[in-house]
This record gives sequence, C-alpha cells and structure tokens, in this order.
Amino acid sequence: MDFSYVAYTKDKTLVKGKLSASSGEAAAKLLGYSGYQVLTLRPYVPFFNLEKLSALFARVNPREVIMFSRQLALLLESGTDIVASLELLQGQVTNRTLQRAIGDIVSDIRSGSSLSAALRRYPRVFSQIYSRAIAAGERSGNLEIVLRQMADFIERGATTEKKIKNAMTYPVIVVIVAVIVVVILATFVLPTFTSLYAAFGVEQPLPARILMGTTDWFSSYGLYLILGIVAVAGLGFFYIRTPAGKYQWDKIMLRAPIIGRILLLSELSRACRTMALLFKVGLPLPDVLSLAIQGTSNKAMAEVLTGVQHELIRGEGLSKPMSRRPLFLPLMVQMVGVGEETGNLDNTLTTVAESYEMEADDRTSSAVGLIQPVVTVVIGLVIGLIALSLVSAMYSVYGEMGF
Repeated sequence: MDFSYVAYTKDKTLVKGKLSASSGEAAAKLLGYSGYQVLTLRPYVPFFNLEKLSALFARVNPREVIMFSRQLALLLESGTDIVASLELLQGQVTNRTLQRAIGDIVSDIRSGSSLSAALRRYPRVFSQIYSRAIAAGERSGNLEIVLRQMADFIERGATTEKKIKNAMTYPVIVVIVAVIVVVILATFVLPTFTSLYAAFGVEQPLPARILMGTTDWFSSYGLYLILGIVAVAGLGFFYIRTPAGKYQWDKIMLRAPIIGRILLLSELSRACRTMALLFKVGLPLPDVLSLAIQGTSNKAMAEVLTGVQHELIRGEGLSKPMSRRPLFLPLMVQMVGVGEETGNLDNTLTTVAESYEMEADDRTSSAVGLIQPVVTVVIGLVIGLIALSLVSAMYSVYGEMGF
C-alpha cells in the first residue's frame, strides 16, 4: 500500500513524498534506512482513485471464489505455505478485483495478520460467513477442509440461483413478446381499420366498438396511466427501501400464493446450510445464528432467527424457540430437535436443507410449467378478440356495400 510522509534529511531539509510498503512499520524502516527522520507517516488516500472506484462497482463472480477456495485448499494440502499459495493464485486469477484483493491479503499476512482477518477487509468478495469459517478452520488446524466446505456451500447457492433465473427466462420472454405484439396491433393496425370504417359510414359491431373504444381511451389517457403507474411504483420502491417497508414486503412475499412457499423453502434451506456448515467447523450456536441472520436478505426471516437466538442464549435450546414461530416448518423443527438430542445437529440440518432444496426445485418447475399455458391462453384470448373485432367489422362493411 502507499504512504505519504513528511521528514527531515541529514542536512535538516524538510521533504515530502510518497512510497509503497507492505505496512506502516515497513515504510518507517525504509525511510530510516534512507537517512530520513520521519515527522508524519500516514496511508496515502488520493482524492480520486480510479482503481478503488472500479473496485467499488466491480463484482467477483461466485464461481471465481469457488475456484480460488478449492485451489488454495489443494496448494495447502501439498505443503505450500499460505503466502506462496496466494501469490501463485494471484498470478492465475483473471478478475482484477479479486487479483488486487489477493495481493493486499498477501501484504497483510506478511505484516503478521491472519488469513481470516485479511479476508474481512473485503466483504464484497469474501462474505462474513466465509471469513468466520476460515477463522474457525485456522483455530482447529483444518483450514483445507473448511476451504472445500465453503466452496461447496457457495456452489450450492450459486447453482440454486442459476436454476431460478433459467426457469424464469422463458416466461418473461413470452410475456414481453406478447406485450409488443398487442401494442403494435393497437397502435398501427387498429387505427387504419377505424379510418376505413368511418369512410364507409358503417356501424361497427359490439366487439369492434369495445376494442376501438379501448384503443381510443389509451390513446387519450395512456400517458397519464403510465405516469400514474410509474408514480405508484416509485413510491412503493422508496417505501420498500425503508426498514419497515422492507420488512412488510418480505413478510408479504413469504406468504404470497405459489411463489411464497418457494421463497420460504429457499430461505430455510439457506439458513440450514449456513448453520450446518458453521456448526461443523466449530463455531458456538449463538455465533452461528448471528451469521445466519446476516446471511439472509429477508427481514422477516432475520427477525424470527433473532428471536430464536435470544431464547437460545436464555437456555431454551434451538428447536423449542423454532416451534413457536410458524415460519419454521414442522420438518425443520423436528429434525433440529433430533439433532440436539443426538449431538448430530450439523448432519440433521444438512438433511433438512437437501429436502427443502428438492421441494423448492419441484415447486419452481411446477410454477414455471403453470405460467406458460396461462400466458399462452391470455395471449390467445387477446389476439382472438382483436381478430374477431376486425373480421366482424369487415363483414359489416361488405354488407353495407351489398356483397
């Protein structure tokens, strides 16, 4: 890292400058070796740092963290020391944000920091769950095992997220295409036929009048409707950004038809995976729950986990507080109770997570399978109404002309 300094030379001349060193102590030694008497020495923070600005917005793909973790575990198992392993991986990583992070981590370790403490400086790359698990691995001497477990943990989360995105891609594309088709028909086709019917002075059938009236209404007031929808959506967005609004939104989403069950199963499986992993590496249950709370973005789930944590600290165990909260499904409560009685909590939580992940996948597939025919029927009805209106109007024109 860079440091700025103010110092005296041997001939009592005041000098200012900047130098790079692994730590403040190393920078002071370098200046001393050069014959400078240091007055001030502090980390150099430029007014505009393009690298830090790009790092702020750049993302590290979970797949890269997975690969980094597995390769680091392999190098450590082969007997390579931690600094040499990280330097080797730094040269292989293609993501610049991760590459810079690894370089700074190497500097911190050389300055006497532990790996977990160095990782905590980069929460956008390595989550708090990751750094805490690494800290437990350092204490127990099982760092390689913990690195592999974290790689598996991140991979499962990334795979689940990818499945949901892939499942929703086709329905979203179909809906967008349908909306575009209807807008083109209503904007360009229908006005042409309206002018034709008016030129012949033909009285339009009821379906055509309804369709034309709807088109005229949207032409006159559509802009106001869009502005109203945007305003309501904007107010809703800003309300959801508040703590109270985020909590209410998350609570509603967990209770929504069809999708609510999927979201609940996903949140519970993620919580079970997190607790199983952290409990297995040796963290105490209160700390495990703290990290599980931080690992969820759903405020309603975070609230019930916080309540369980408080009652756990009071000595009520884990399954009993869960049984009082409806968000924890019966299977999870029963299996947690079995795990507490047998001392096998990590394995029972893993079993629950696998069960919920399978159910969430099945429900997601079923929901997507239901969306497709519903969207197809709706599109067919809309296009059928437009076709019926145009055909009936054309027959009226032919009748008026005596055909």
